[in-house]
Amino acid sequence: MFKSTSEVMDFIRKNGIKMVDFKMVDINGAFRHVTIPASGFTENLLKDGVGFDASNYGYAVVEKSDMVFIPDIETALIDPFCEIPTLSMSGNVMIIDYPNNRPLPEYPRNIVQAAIQYMKDTGVADTMLILPEFEFYLLDAAGWKLEGRRQEAHVDAEQAHWNSETQGAGNIVPLQKNYHIAKPYDTAYDLRSEMVLRIEEAGIPIKYHHPEVSASGQFEIEPLLGELLKMADATIMIKYIIKNVAQKYGKCATFMPKPVYGEAGSGMHVHMLLMKGDKPVFSDDKGYSHLSKTAHYFMGGLLKHIASLCALTNPSTNSFKRLVPGFEAPVTVGYATSNRSAVIRIPAYAKAPDKRRFELRNPDATCNPYLAYAAILMAGLDGVKNKIDPHKNGWGPFDVNLYHLPEEEKAKLTSLPTSLGRALDALEADHDYLTAGGVFPENLVLDFIRVKRNECSDIAKIPTVPEFEKYFNC
Repeated sequence: MFKSTSEVMDFIRKNGIKMVDFKMVDINGAFRHVTIPASGFTENLLKDGVGFDASNYGYAVVEKSDMVFIPDIETALIDPFCEIPTLSMSGNVMIIDYPNNRPLPEYPRNIVQAAIQYMKDTGVADTMLILPEFEFYLLDAAGWKLEGRRQEAHVDAEQAHWNSETQGAGNIVPLQKNYHIAKPYDTAYDLRSEMVLRIEEAGIPIKYHHPEVSASGQFEIEPLLGELLKMADATIMIKYIIKNVAQKYGKCATFMPKPVYGEAGSGMHVHMLLMKGDKPVFSDDKGYSHLSKTAHYFMGGLLKHIASLCALTNPSTNSFKRLVPGFEAPVTVGYATSNRSAVIRIPAYAKAPDKRRFELRNPDATCNPYLAYAAILMAGLDGVKNKIDPHKNGWGPFDVNLYHLPEEEKAKLTSLPTSLGRALDALEADHDYLTAGGVFPENLVLDFIRVKRNECSDIAKIPTVPEFEKYFNC
């Protein structure tokens, strides 16, 4: 938004800005923030930063936790959810050093910048463009309780099929029949339109929004292709805006991959392409689905490392309740054109050379987008470097519905990990492609694995409703 401190200070003065809010992310990709009075925003602040305790964010030890946040003024926008006029900025976390601070290698946003530089150093490309699709549920009610005598969770959406008696069958959307459904059944239309307007006001152009498959309040908002770092920033901001607008309407928004049993899960499919100058690296009229050798090698890298990638792109135990057959979620390691049952889909409608791309369909929005997007880039570049051909490795193209193959054919295919624990096992064994060029610090990868293994262990100790159903009367 701004190119100089004087522009920021002039904007603050002319628009009556009272507070400046600095937004950072923790290891899980959640926003944290610290706010200063607008009068405190100075030239020196951009150099010296704002000090904070990084150990609470998950990527620094207590004995070396003093860090500084340096705002990136190009990310500035007015926060529409603050009653007091507030200018919001993202930025980078730095290690305090003399005479100049230096980037903290473990900070997720710094890792994206390191991955971009690594890409440029390889000579493969100088720009990565991505497009994440944001699927989410809008619920009228959600709650949970975990204690010795009770382990339960409940959700409700007014037009869900289970409300047919209380709401009247004429107002109910049938199970799994919500995709692109129109008014009067699309009762969240104005709410989503406000979300889109707020997102575009934040400088993030949107392609469209629409109802998704699940009749229990599932929707999608899709932005346009954007440069990797800007889209990583935008991913956090889009989630922030969606959740805050939902709250304004008395609803709650969740990006949880599988919040409703028996309904479609919410993914965050990531479309991607590379550019070198103004040349599309992935385009070739003679290649399969008009994709170049480089594009195929990039897909090969993703497919080779997909099990370990899942730990970063699907980092919750709930993620793997979505990655099951029958709900348009991918379970098979492979690629194809227009095929939603493979983990990589090449959209047939992307015909222009500068739009030819593919999407990785397994990610979901529980990921830290900085870590996930950087990992995707590093896996793809490893494929290009080592010329990993997905066809020669038996990963496709699969131009058939992989869910409906005979069992003997399914047995020949490789599947995604079926649990977060297995994905973490894969990451532990396979992460050299991440640490190449020093992009991902080894200690961050190991800390991430440790944190997520603790989550798995904690959740594994909790009795579930299906366990009561199966074992209570044994």
